[in-house]
Amino acid sequence: MTEKKHKSGFVNIVGNPNVGKSTLMNRLVGERISIITSKAQTTRHRIMGIVNTDDMQIVYSDTPGVLQPNYKLQESMLNFSESALGDADVLLYVTDVVETIDKNEAFLQKVQKVECPVLLLINKIDLTNQEGLEKLVAHWQEILPSAEIIPVSALSNFNIDHVKKRIETLMPESPPYFEKDALTDKPARFFVTEIIREKILLYYQKEIPYAVEVVVELFKESEDLIHIKALIIVERDSQKGIVIGHQGQALKKVGAMARKDIERFFNKKVFLEMFVKVEKDWRNRDSILRNFGYRLD
Repeated sequence: MTEKKHKSGFVNIVGNPNVGKSTLMNRLVGERISIITSKAQTTRHRIMGIVNTDDMQIVYSDTPGVLQPNYKLQESMLNFSESALGDADVLLYVTDVVETIDKNEAFLQKVQKVECPVLLLINKIDLTNQEGLEKLVAHWQEILPSAEIIPVSALSNFNIDHVKKRIETLMPESPPYFEKDALTDKPARFFVTEIIREKILLYYQKEIPYAVEVVVELFKESEDLIHIKALIIVERDSQKGIVIGHQGQALKKVGAMARKDIERFFNKKVFLEMFVKVEKDWRNRDSILRNFGYRLD
């Protein structure tokens, strides 16, 4: 009996903001790797989730939604999305039944030139009818004729197993790229910052969540407890006041919400301390953005 050859590859998820990329990523990986909120620009980095079986390793990449940059942070987010076009073994282009098809033509033109297999996933199909879906499929066939179009609902898990099977079929033969017990390429601290940032996105309104970055200054793990000190960076003194809230109530509430999720993520008790610091105009400052792990090249 011939031994089964090992397959490995990179599956990169791209598309406009709010089409459900992070929900899809978490479905495909089977873990809550990417944070999900209804606000655009929730994902800022390229986040990998790794699925391992005995004879296969699939490395999924969630990327920021494609947008026209207004400041350097958004330029970096676009860099993450565009880099995902160059190193994919399979590209998942995610759209939905709501967005206008020509929303980001410049990026679509780059997708048209991609040489790897492209699966075009039309998400949120529960928000349309058969006739509307058929029109969308026909339209997308004109724009990306070489793509394989699959209607899905990431939220209700519809057709996701079919997508997984297609990806497995398309994986090239290769040894694994990461250790076989790896779940992600990101360190534990990264997920702490993402969970805290998710709670900030959910709790505060308007500009505040977009002006915030989170830095973990201390992550000290003992047998039964993780001690975490996190710094919330804002751009202005007025934002600092809003994040802290009257008598510190807002910060306490966000801290309590984050601590519960961090404990669930690590399956361990957590002592979480949070502080707020002003870094004027950090979203446009190269040195600070690099320190936060953003690509500027």
